[in-house]
Amino acid sequence: MSLTIGEISYTNILPMFFYINREYLKAKGCTFIPKVPSGLNEGMKQGTIDVGGISSFAFGEASGQYQLMPGLSVSSYGKVGSIFLFSHKPLEKLEGASIALTSSSATSVHLLKIIMAEFYDFSTIHYTTMAPDPVEMKKNYDAFLLIGDDAIQTSWKNESELYCYDLGELWLNHTGYPMTYAVFAVRKEAVREKESVLKLLYKEFLYSKKRALHTHLKEMTSSIQKEHGGTKDFWINYFRSLHYDFQEKEKESLLYYYNLMYKHGYFSQPVNKIDMWLAGNEVQYLF
Repeated sequence: MSLTIGEISYTNILPMFFYINREYLKAKGCTFIPKVPSGLNEGMKQGTIDVGGISSFAFGEASGQYQLMPGLSVSSYGKVGSIFLFSHKPLEKLEGASIALTSSSATSVHLLKIIMAEFYDFSTIHYTTMAPDPVEMKKNYDAFLLIGDDAIQTSWKNESELYCYDLGELWLNHTGYPMTYAVFAVRKEAVREKESVLKLLYKEFLYSKKRALHTHLKEMTSSIQKEHGGTKDFWINYFRSLHYDFQEKEKESLLYYYNLMYKHGYFSQPVNKIDMWLAGNEVQYLF
């Protein structure tokens, strides 16, 4: 039975995909579809994708449809290094400003809105969502939000011309929590109908994560450097600063984020629990 996997085309999620055995998984019925986060969110919602590293926003918005794979996420305890607000003026002076938001994101866009409303008490910011074009954004807006490789490339070229704020650092400073940007979610229909293939995929994700972050980090970052530029040290430090697990602290933080989403009207109903796919003893049984 086929299983469709959405694959976000950003470097920050590569550890879970870089060392999976694609040919083995394809022989077992898996199909991989590359997507930007917003496209993956929509594919999961429409049922054209069974499983993927979707934005935390999308999981919370439709949490009743999904279960979460344990031990997998894209999180940070402070600086994330690839989600930046670039601004012509200091953050504290952005009340009434015009801010361009990347159309590639959901979690980060709403994270910025929450930070502005909850922690800075700004109420008259004018947001515009558009394709991630730093040249256009810089020219026509007071500030702009970029994520992923767009954010990284723009930060390299910035040279202190603009104020640059890391949203992971802002979140930690105001809440004391880590921030989880993406989780690995499974549609409940896929759990019911395709669980045997799903378990094979899950084991490959965990294997790839362990190999990429521990024994083969330099090999992975060398490949990324050839494609995206930058230095080896930059990419090694970038991945070492990210957190790819999902345990109680990440769950607690994500529920707090969801509480603020509901408080500020971005969710129509509160999210009080996170539905996990496997219990701890079931995960141990797989290995």
